[in-house]
Amino acid sequence: MIDTHTHLFVDQFDADRHEVVEKAIQSGVKTMLLPNIDIDTIEPMMELCRKFPRHCYPMIGLHPGSVNADWKDKLIAIRTALETNSFVAIGEIGMDLYWDKTFIEEQRQAFRQQVAWAKEFQLPIVIHAREAFQEIFNILDELNDEGLTGVFHCFTGTVQQAEKIHAYGGFKLGIGGVLTYKKSGLEEVVKELPLEWLILETDAPYLPPVPFRGKRNESAYLLHIAQKLADVKELSIEKVAEATTNNALELFKMLPHEV
Repeated sequence: MIDTHTHLFVDQFDADRHEVVEKAIQSGVKTMLLPNIDIDTIEPMMELCRKFPRHCYPMIGLHPGSVNADWKDKLIAIRTALETNSFVAIGEIGMDLYWDKTFIEEQRQAFRQQVAWAKEFQLPIVIHAREAFQEIFNILDELNDEGLTGVFHCFTGTVQQAEKIHAYGGFKLGIGGVLTYKKSGLEEVVKELPLEWLILETDAPYLPPVPFRGKRNESAYLLHIAQKLADVKELSIEKVAEATTNNALELFKMLPHEV
């Protein structure tokens, strides 16, 4: 299986990072896609990918939570990395209006710039959309074309929002640990969505699935998310693993032998 969104390079894994990666591989999560966060996470992310070149693949982008007064300087560094390394996606990018709206206009501009880079380098985008669906839809309505693909990471929206995303063409929905939370309402939404629209993710170390809530999330726990999706869809976990892996291979333009 492919964990399409995991931050295994962050400080929470400093004590046992290699063990966590090996545990994921042994559990059947052979491939882990790493979304960047800020300029100071680029090197730790790349270092992990160098240590596990057949299992860990990097993305490059500026997380909306890292967009602040010096966002333009940060984007210069992101662009330099983009031009000098190989990445599977532009991410994690988007908008987050949950905590702070101080830099809302800067978030819009940073998102637009990075969408342009995705088109230029023919890479999918990995979208963070917290309390910001309509803001992102407004921008995508303007910028979307046949050259733009991507995923709405940690999707927790409605059926109507899922249909809107699918209508852009070439977009998937990232399903993570929230699916296992009883009060999230996501199970009822996912029941209505075709399996072909979905890819799996952990967002480790955040949003751990049941039964690990309150603990550090990790990529091996993808199995619990896959099992919950299988239960919701009344399918075998093998069928869910195969379908979501194929969906991820298609989106990220990876070949089966690469995973």
